[in-house]
Amino acid sequence: MNRRRFLGIGAAVVGTGAMGAFAVPSAARLLAEGRPGRVLGSAVELPAPFQVPLPLPPVLQPVRSDGTTDHYEITQQIARLEILPGLRTEAWTYGGSYPGPTLAVRAGRQIVVRHRNELPVPSVVHLHGGHTPADSDGYPIDLLLPVGAGAGGAQGTAGTAGMVGMAGMVGMAGMAGMPGMAHHADLPAGRTTDGERTYTYPGRQRAATLWYHDHRMGFTGPALWRGLAGFHLVHDDEEDALPLPRGEREIPLMLADRSFAEDGSFAYPAVDPTLAVPGVTDDYMNGVLGDVVLVNGAPWPRLTVDRARYRLRLLNSSNARLYRLELDPQPAGGDALVQIGGDGGLLEAPVAHDSLEIAPAERFDLVVDFSRFPPGTSVRLMNRFGSDRTTEVMLFDVSSRTVTDDSAVPERLCTLERLDPAAAVTTRTFGFRRSRDDGWTINNQPYEPGRSLARTALGSTEIWRFFTDVHHPVHLHLDPFQVLSRSGAEPGRYDAGWKDTVDLRPAESVELLVRFTDYPGAYMLHCHNLEHEDMAMMADFVVE
Repeated sequence: MNRRRFLGIGAAVVGTGAMGAFAVPSAARLLAEGRPGRVLGSAVELPAPFQVPLPLPPVLQPVRSDGTTDHYEITQQIARLEILPGLRTEAWTYGGSYPGPTLAVRAGRQIVVRHRNELPVPSVVHLHGGHTPADSDGYPIDLLLPVGAGAGGAQGTAGTAGMVGMAGMVGMAGMAGMPGMAHHADLPAGRTTDGERTYTYPGRQRAATLWYHDHRMGFTGPALWRGLAGFHLVHDDEEDALPLPRGEREIPLMLADRSFAEDGSFAYPAVDPTLAVPGVTDDYMNGVLGDVVLVNGAPWPRLTVDRARYRLRLLNSSNARLYRLELDPQPAGGDALVQIGGDGGLLEAPVAHDSLEIAPAERFDLVVDFSRFPPGTSVRLMNRFGSDRTTEVMLFDVSSRTVTDDSAVPERLCTLERLDPAAAVTTRTFGFRRSRDDGWTINNQPYEPGRSLARTALGSTEIWRFFTDVHHPVHLHLDPFQVLSRSGAEPGRYDAGWKDTVDLRPAESVELLVRFTDYPGAYMLHCHNLEHEDMAMMADFVVE
């Protein structure tokens, strides 16, 4: 089935099995290109770099708290934001801002977040890195319909352009009744809700930099591109006991690349601008790259810093772009970026880097000591994987004022539990690759909700092996993991600690060790190149 035939079917009869029909570039071409994606050029004149101050996302306060639980409310809504100076961009937002408001929470306290959907499309909220019960994990057809859309079936909303799309049809009509779709016994049913939905996060995890974002099947890429992402920061006593930088010297940095149309709106190469049919045009099948680098929603911002240590919580929320980050100039002696944590929280001991590679969805917790630079130095954060304007990320202006800094980076940060490979009850293999029928697949199968590629026992430990044809950042839901090896050798320099997303380079394999704890149900593994994910590079696994 070719692309023209696929698009001719129409949203009402599209099953996820057909997602494999999307044409993608040849494996040979992708291997030759190395890093994924193609740049979508903006139609508007881009601003000069380092003209706007770095914004910090607002911290959301609970609407009420009791002895065990903090309750929050977030409205998903359209907002017109000044992202490029002098222009207004229509964004899909959590709470009217991009990034959405930060949830700063305590480990051990239950968090309940009530989302209200005032967008023109269904949504699904996933707490990325969250150790979460299945019914609050953000399964991709657990739809929250727009307020007033009605959850009685696809017929009530199909007339609104872009409102339902393929994932909406799937969630409301029921997969088994759609043409081309097999019935799967594992398929969750009845989790579509109208207007408002409550997500519950028990808080049974250590301190870490998490983030929340939209996860609707077939439309995660355009949803994040338009703004649906925010930080969720977990704090605990173990981390608080360390003399790390804090307060105004603890900065979350959400990296994203975007492109803009002439009127300032987000440009995205969707095959269907109404988003009733998923997918991007042929040239962008391997990922969409923007030509504007945003940090916390601002283009190439700048921040004045004291000559002191700063803690930078880095998140790559880009659809497909990889970054190799480096400070320019480097401080005397190098080792400018001291990593203290990753996806799953603190490392056992700090790791110093001259440069840092970060794939989509990965997080790195760094300490940078700006006292190593002379007063008045302008320090650029560079992207050595970029080209043209995307080689620069942001600017730090080192102040000349005298300050006190009582922070430090201890030689030992924590004691990590190390999973034992000998305790693994089985080894499973998952291939992330383009199949012969031109689809992005896992184990040669395009995604179908309810068709699980693995069933694992609650409490068990397993070895999972991922291998790739081209570049794929792979994300595992429910539990973090520890990397055992890369292509039979030692783990990579950026693999330390607990991870939930691992970056696989072309023709590479990774072995990891994971223990499935606390919550049974259907969960996901998928590529976090969002264009790959939206075109079926996902799979279910079931914990029972």
